[in-house]
Amino acid sequence: MRKAACRIVEKLRLHGCEAFFAGGWVRDFILRRRPKDIDIATSALPDEVLRLFPHSRMIGARFGVVQVPMYGHTYEVTTFRSDNDYRDGRHPGSVVFSSPEQDAFRRDFTINGLFYDPVAGRLIDYVHGRNDLQAKLIRTIGDPSQRFSEDKLRMLRAVRLACMLGFRIVPETWNAIQKLAPGIRQISWERIRDELTRIFTAPSAAAGLDLLHGSGLLLFIMPEIEAMRGIPESPEAAPQFDVFTHTRTTMSLLRKPSTILAFGTLLHDVGKPVACSRTEQDTIEQHTVMGAKIAEEVCRRLKMSNEEISRVVDLVATHGEFSKVREMRESALKRFLRRPHFADHLELYRVNCLSKQKNLETYNYCLSKFKGHQQQPAPIPLISGEDLIDMGYSPGPLFKVILESIEDLQLEGTVRTREEALAHVKSAFPKTEATQPRSRLD
Repeated sequence: MRKAACRIVEKLRLHGCEAFFAGGWVRDFILRRRPKDIDIATSALPDEVLRLFPHSRMIGARFGVVQVPMYGHTYEVTTFRSDNDYRDGRHPGSVVFSSPEQDAFRRDFTINGLFYDPVAGRLIDYVHGRNDLQAKLIRTIGDPSQRFSEDKLRMLRAVRLACMLGFRIVPETWNAIQKLAPGIRQISWERIRDELTRIFTAPSAAAGLDLLHGSGLLLFIMPEIEAMRGIPESPEAAPQFDVFTHTRTTMSLLRKPSTILAFGTLLHDVGKPVACSRTEQDTIEQHTVMGAKIAEEVCRRLKMSNEEISRVVDLVATHGEFSKVREMRESALKRFLRRPHFADHLELYRVNCLSKQKNLETYNYCLSKFKGHQQQPAPIPLISGEDLIDMGYSPGPLFKVILESIEDLQLEGTVRTREEALAHVKSAFPKTEATQPRSRLD
């Protein structure tokens, strides 16, 4: 990847243009982290880049961004520019092509404002970014209030970078985030979701949750999570161990979570603040039902896909079922283990137990059963709805009851053949006028 990017830089240089590696790649290279994409900044105007690389294509005309393919990879080549007249809290109203120094000063943080010359092997630092890398600091380039007013998403990006790198946000930058936090609502929910996803799926997700709270951003993005503070995790829990602390701990215990699992864990107890505001005991015990509804609202706000929403809500709605597995009939347990993506349910239960300092006996029991279940093929249904119609039953809600009853007996080994299943239906569900189809003459 680096070799191909060097070829692009060399070709631009051969035609009298300045060109450097820029941004995140330079930061990660200095930190000896594995860099991802390589972006290239150049003095060449977009039309010139298109001419020099015939297979390239313009993807951001007004921002001077061209995609250049090379050796099977695609690189973004951007003309040095200055950004002006931010009006929507996210995008510049006008762009002026400029010098590398001016280009560095229009960027967000000092550690992202570095250039690297791959030909000479030298770092170009107009913003003292190397010093902040060595000191492990997140600092805006120039006045922090101005930087965040230009692009409100930079506030979330500061939190994400601090978590990802284990850096500290300097006081001036931190104070500006706290002051301007309400403005985060100007950003599209899709952009907010993407930054949250990167924060919550990282190993430092708990630190990210702390920073989101401390900065004030959490209150304006996910007030439902902020509402967990001060709510007892359980009647027997210590006063300082509220729902927020419990959730934070569970997030810290996840092992390389997917987006689904990260948000499912974050939201698994989101119904408790509402439940605790009610007096009915049965309502308090049904916090998972309330939580599932709130989780759906949060996920829809974040513009997740329907599949993602369904899976997150399922995690929230069913995470309390593990407390019942020891009392489940064999058929009910097998049905529980057969839930889609059950490994995510298991992992949420594991971190839930560890956060409450409970033993993993039930978790290990379920894990063992789940592994055994995975090695067994799903049983083929012995009868279908068409069989019930042929037996003279009228289609309706009773069909589901009958078919699930037969499936339960099949899972328990009580019924093994089609004949046995049909005989059970006849004896357990005798036909009445209500279960028989009406004549066409009726």
